[in-house]
Amino acid sequence: MNRQTFARSTIAVAILVAVTGVYVHSNGTVTPISNANAAVFPTAPLTTPPAAAPMTSGITATATDFSSIVERAGPAVVNISVTGSAKATPASENNTPQLDPNDPLSQFFKRFGPQLQMPHQPGPQIMRGLGSGFIISSDGLILTNAHVVDGAQEVTVKLTDRREFKAKVLGSDKQSDIAVIRIDAKNLPTVQIGNPAQTRVGEPVLAIGSPYGFENTATAGIVSAKSRSLPDDNYVPFIQTDVAVNPGNSGGPLFNIKGQVIGINSQIYSQTGGYQGLSFSIPIDVAMHVEQQLVQHGKVTRGHLGVSVQEVNQALAVSFGLPKAEGALVGSVEKNGPAEKGGLETGDVILRFNGQAINRSADLPEFVADSKPGSTVTVDVVRHGTAKTLSFKVGEMTPNKVASNDTANGEQGRLGLAVRPLNQDERQQAGVSGGLVVGEASGPSALAGIQAGDVILSINGKPVSSAEQLRQLANKAGKNVALLVQRDGQKIFVPLTLG
Repeated sequence: MNRQTFARSTIAVAILVAVTGVYVHSNGTVTPISNANAAVFPTAPLTTPPAAAPMTSGITATATDFSSIVERAGPAVVNISVTGSAKATPASENNTPQLDPNDPLSQFFKRFGPQLQMPHQPGPQIMRGLGSGFIISSDGLILTNAHVVDGAQEVTVKLTDRREFKAKVLGSDKQSDIAVIRIDAKNLPTVQIGNPAQTRVGEPVLAIGSPYGFENTATAGIVSAKSRSLPDDNYVPFIQTDVAVNPGNSGGPLFNIKGQVIGINSQIYSQTGGYQGLSFSIPIDVAMHVEQQLVQHGKVTRGHLGVSVQEVNQALAVSFGLPKAEGALVGSVEKNGPAEKGGLETGDVILRFNGQAINRSADLPEFVADSKPGSTVTVDVVRHGTAKTLSFKVGEMTPNKVASNDTANGEQGRLGLAVRPLNQDERQQAGVSGGLVVGEASGPSALAGIQAGDVILSINGKPVSSAEQLRQLANKAGKNVALLVQRDGQKIFVPLTLG
């Protein structure tokens, strides 16, 4: 969205109103309303307006008092402060998706997680940030956003009674932006979990968090829309609200009128980085599903179909012989992927996935991701105007780093690295026979300048080809190690001082 155009248009309207006065259109005529300093001479005696006709629809709206919810659930909302390291970026850079500058979405979404306090200097910098979270079990299990604790070396949780605890990150999932942390405490206050499926557009909602560090701040609004699909967030059907949320609110809960958590505040639409009236929350059922996998398995497993899809508008519906605009139009099919093996073709319109209706294209990724890899599913499609039912096995999505877990990646403790082996194509492209690609760098590695995408070839001169091998060599090493790193075709030894 062109920020300047939007702002100037708004200002232009304001100036026009200020100069010309306010006009009311009635029965085809335009009548100016005089300003407060002008004399008014009525042409007829003023009469009492007739009483309004009684409402017969039964629709009513009442004022909402959230004080009891704040009193009961507020103590379960925590302030999260993090310290870590991050590679400094120019002041002009931000976290928006890498889109064409002329694309209206190029300035659209901005995450509003930790309030980063990073001087813009070359080299790795110490990061300090603030976010929010909420307690879901009395023994110290806390949900927040993954980007709140991303790269954190130390996480501190502060309760409303001013107690502070060091927290351990049990796991984080960047795809859904969910993280689970734990503090060593008992008998803690907890929130009540609600059902987002029962949430209706227009109903009142409440957010509690730490905007700009102001702890336990409550703001309210309504649900503006449901199942919003945002750029670079293919697996989350966001809840859109007009609740005022700002930097530091990230990871905090969104409550319904019953005092139940229905979402986690995660993103905002902003032209300035602050509140603009559009905020987006991750549905709590999505978050709890991720939380269970992170706690039990240390990672999140998602199904994989191997297709790209787009929305079916009215014109496309007519073109494909559909009675109405619905479903997901297949734009491309991955070669040798599960969809191709199951007979799915470009141009098919998917209407149902394993019995679940696909009303919008955004429904499909969520259903596929929730499918168990290896399971058999059915897909109802329309192909050239004819209905077909296909059956195939769901694959497993294997991005560079779907989820991270400290216990599953022991090498993170000393080196601060989350790594994976290169596949055959990556080895050929990099011109190496082994090595590990960096999915995430924190701690000593980040301080030394190692970045995601770097390839670790050896540690102290010993080649590495697995994360376990790297962990073992790091554990046997002394305080100082040297990593041979390849980046953009160039190799360099990077010295690290380990804790």
